[in-house]
Amino acid sequence: MTQETYNYEKIAKAIEFIVANAKEQPSLFEVAEEVSISQFHFQRTFTEWAGVSPKKFLQYITTGYLKGKIKETSNLIELAESAGLSSQSRVYDHFISIEAVTPQEFKTSGKGLDIFYGFHDTPFGECFLAVTARGICAMAFVDATTKDEQLILLAKKWHYASIKPDVSVTGKYIARIFQVDSNSVEKLPLLVQGTNFQLKVWEALLNIPNGAVTTYQQIARSIGNPGAVRAVGTAVGDNPIAYLIPCHRVIRKEGVLGEYRWGSLRKKALIGWEAARLEA
Repeated sequence: MTQETYNYEKIAKAIEFIVANAKEQPSLFEVAEEVSISQFHFQRTFTEWAGVSPKKFLQYITTGYLKGKIKETSNLIELAESAGLSSQSRVYDHFISIEAVTPQEFKTSGKGLDIFYGFHDTPFGECFLAVTARGICAMAFVDATTKDEQLILLAKKWHYASIKPDVSVTGKYIARIFQVDSNSVEKLPLLVQGTNFQLKVWEALLNIPNGAVTTYQQIARSIGNPGAVRAVGTAVGDNPIAYLIPCHRVIRKEGVLGEYRWGSLRKKALIGWEAARLEA
């Protein structure tokens, strides 16, 4: 286990303890004791990771705070629509582009395609990343028990592709994903398999600004299908590319975070981390 993964596991355990005991407001010493490291080391590690103290971090994942963020996001979407602007181009124009495989490519399950994969450390634990010459085709957070599962899923979806491990290829993408150069004009491309409806939902997810949250209802309205809330939820859950297609930013309208394909605790970490970095 690398230091980055070790630190995240301690931080995740601390977040879980802080949330579970929020009413009692545990002291820094109590939290550090829970995760079995010194108070000084815990405070330094957490602050370096989040940019804020554990107490401040908790504020970013409370129901009251998240309800306010939902309203902010709704106002942003309405403002963009009234001005005839695309929030996707405004927020992600210089970072992410998304492309769907053609119907023929979907039918042949990646025949003639070379896919390289690797496992890498991130601020949110270890992740699995798979890329082609046309962009990232899979990303998932993993642990020791789910690594093989991701390889099986990749092979099933891209059955006829040539799939090979190569961290020298995937590592270049990881560096760009978690250390975004705002001055770069080169987009980070994604290559996905999905229905037209799924693609609309995933594109809508790209419209959610960093540090913001939205609801399944707002996503359904934004794609012009307000009655498809349940279908939107299914499409959000089927998102094949963690973090970059930010399904973690979709929460319940009551301000409750809800479930997450890669763990509800990781969802808390992602949302709190983004909010803290944005305000900092």
